Amino acid sequence: MGKKYLLDCTLRDGGYLNDWEFGHDNLISVFERLTDAGVDIVEVGFIDDRRPYDHNRSIFPDTKSIANIWGCIKKRPHMVVGMIDYGTCALENIEPCESSFLDGIRVIFKKQKMHEAMAFCARVKGLGYKVFSQLVSITSYSDEELVELVRLVNEVEPYAVSMVDTYGLLEPELLLHYYEILDREVKPHIQIGFHAHNNFQMAYANAQAFLEKPTARDILVDGTLYGMGKSAGNAPLELLARKMNVKYNADYSIKSMLEAIEESVKPAQKKFSWGYNAFFYMCASNKCHPNYLNYYQKKGNLSPSGLDELLSRIEPEEKKLLYDKELAEQLYQDYISEKYNDEQVYRELGAALKKRDLLLIGPGKNIRLQEEKVLKYIKKHTPLVISVNFLPGNIPTDYVFLTKSSRYKQMAGDLYKYPDLKTIAASGVECRNGKFDYVVMRAPLLELKEQFVDNSFLMLLKVLKRAGITKASAAGFDGYSNKEDNYAVPAMEYDFVKGAAEFLNRHIREVLADEHKGMEVTFVTYSHYCDVEDIYSAAY
Repeated sequence: MGKKYLLDCTLRDGGYLNDWEFGHDNLISVFERLTDAGVDIVEVGFIDDRRPYDHNRSIFPDTKSIANIWGCIKKRPHMVVGMIDYGTCALENIEPCESSFLDGIRVIFKKQKMHEAMAFCARVKGLGYKVFSQLVSITSYSDEELVELVRLVNEVEPYAVSMVDTYGLLEPELLLHYYEILDREVKPHIQIGFHAHNNFQMAYANAQAFLEKPTARDILVDGTLYGMGKSAGNAPLELLARKMNVKYNADYSIKSMLEAIEESVKPAQKKFSWGYNAFFYMCASNKCHPNYLNYYQKKGNLSPSGLDELLSRIEPEEKKLLYDKELAEQLYQDYISEKYNDEQVYRELGAALKKRDLLLIGPGKNIRLQEEKVLKYIKKHTPLVISVNFLPGNIPTDYVFLTKSSRYKQMAGDLYKYPDLKTIAASGVECRNGKFDYVVMRAPLLELKEQFVDNSFLMLLKVLKRAGITKASAAGFDGYSNKEDNYAVPAMEYDFVKGAAEFLNRHIREVLADEHKGMEVTFVTYSHYCDVEDIYSAAY
């Protein structure tokens, strides 16, 4: 059996989260803790000649700069490496290995650049470095393409060739399939490595499968402290070390790793998020680049179900992991055209709402405190009543307007009590057990230039305006107070509202006076949005 080595890349892969700004003290501390832990190979960061030297960051314009941070440290691991993303560092910025703090350089590249990247690896090897050829997005390779890559590897004879599961798509069976091709075809003295990502929560499981596969060659597995890393994070180094101690007679000091986590990684976790989450699961399940989901989320119109369905439509296959903004936009427009017809919805909604006067019911405390006044108003004017994001109990309601999933969740269990209630929903809300009566696109209803983009009152006024409504009364839209609770239903409270009360009230008054000056709004209950406590009528 060959030897098994552990490589830490916290200072490089973790840098995607903090722009490699760990701070000088943390750069030193992590390195020394990993050395004390006996980690075989420590990767100290990126070499990228587009970035200036900063002694607080683990990204460097050249190899020479690296010694400025760690050059004075006497105790070091078996091997120290840096990484180059092929094309981001010219050869003249790489000093000969005999003058460098580094022992090796890992070069990452996509399969489209395999020929020129492997030629670059050969030149780096010529400078005396142990070179690691890192196959970005191993799942994008066909068997034939992998065999072609192996031919180049055998010509260059790097120190190692590594499978990189960039988008976290692998499961053990597929990983071992790629591994077997490499193990069979790559020259025996070249190590094989594996770098996992956790989009499917499979990083550690895949790394175990990799370690357990019998082979006569030396292999190496990547990990990071606490799984800190790009997107969904990596296989946790401390778990890999424990596994290797227990099963393969390694002697890594887990205690030193735990000290590094406590000193340098946990504080970073308070500022930056990593690990398995729904965003990266959705990307991985659709085998697509995260930029597609980012792009669609920023549109602000789709629920998680809608986003997942749209991602599933990305084709051809080769475009899934090669982000194409034009394709993304075309697919989005086609999807929206198929799923939503705003013009027809607003025509139908306008026709329904113009039959009677309208009373809009908000969830402010005065909908309870001044309920008698509201009921008298309804008895006198017999309006159609539209409540916003809640069910007002004793007040008879004809429609409910739903702006977000969290509000829908709070009332969905009681909607069955109102079989005749019509629903108007923003497109980001997904219906349970059926469909909403009216669905309108969410993004055009938002106040995109403001801190509080989705104020439900302003969103509803925009809906009414699009539907051709020019007059409405309002109750329970109290505005915001910095002294007391703001909602009739305590579960609807936002933590930040009290601190922003004055700003929010002023902003909504300004929007009413400007964007909705053509709509006559009558406030039936007290509101910070008007100047007197009694019924207030003004044409804005």
